[in-house]
Amino acid sequence: MSIWVTILGGAAGLAIGGPIGGLIGALAGHAIDHYRDGQDEHLRQNVAFSVALVALSAKMAKSDGKVTLDEVLAFREKVDIADQDITHVGHLWDLARQTPAGYEGYARQLRQLFGPKAVVFDHLMALLFHIANADGQITDKEQEYLYHVAMELGYDEKAFRRFEMLYQHDSDNPYHILNISPDADETMIRQAWLKLVRQHHPDQLQAAGLPKEFIRSATEKVATINAAYERIKSMREE
Repeated sequence: MSIWVTILGGAAGLAIGGPIGGLIGALAGHAIDHYRDGQDEHLRQNVAFSVALVALSAKMAKSDGKVTLDEVLAFREKVDIADQDITHVGHLWDLARQTPAGYEGYARQLRQLFGPKAVVFDHLMALLFHIANADGQITDKEQEYLYHVAMELGYDEKAFRRFEMLYQHDSDNPYHILNISPDADETMIRQAWLKLVRQHHPDQLQAAGLPKEFIRSATEKVATINAAYERIKSMREE
């Protein structure tokens, strides 16, 4: 069963609450007034991440005053959505865009559920940057939005500048990708590479609460990390 079917059909009984729970209730057509016994924490994280990411994406897309088709399509480029689920996801997107709840509440609730600077948030920020870039440039309003979402998720100024470098400016500098200095020795480079591969491995991220529908970004991330490591090795052999 896809995460989208789960959200539509059975997630209203999960003890999520907050703005995420409110959006699930709005999608289901009723307020959440009961919770299932025997909570599945992994399912709870999957649902919360998916709903919050759609909400943050929808609100980010309209942060500059307009929502373009490119921005909506950019979401689907990075997220697996079966044809039969498109209508449900579109409805969730529209509800999130219209809801009075601000983006801060969704980001803060994710931080409470996963902890500050959780590895899954790297993929969330990458997707938000991808959507912001969809129409060719990131506006000042979108930039401000991205910055404040990152702060709510527990990142600092330095971490946000790295997101900008990787996801806004598409830096292909292998040292930037591995987050190490060009002066690092071979041991430090290998350690940085292994650490990032472990953190972003699809199996590890699924265990950490990233739904399988979002694993495509993890696969792409690991490929980028491996390519950066190979490039550094080749550069040092020349």
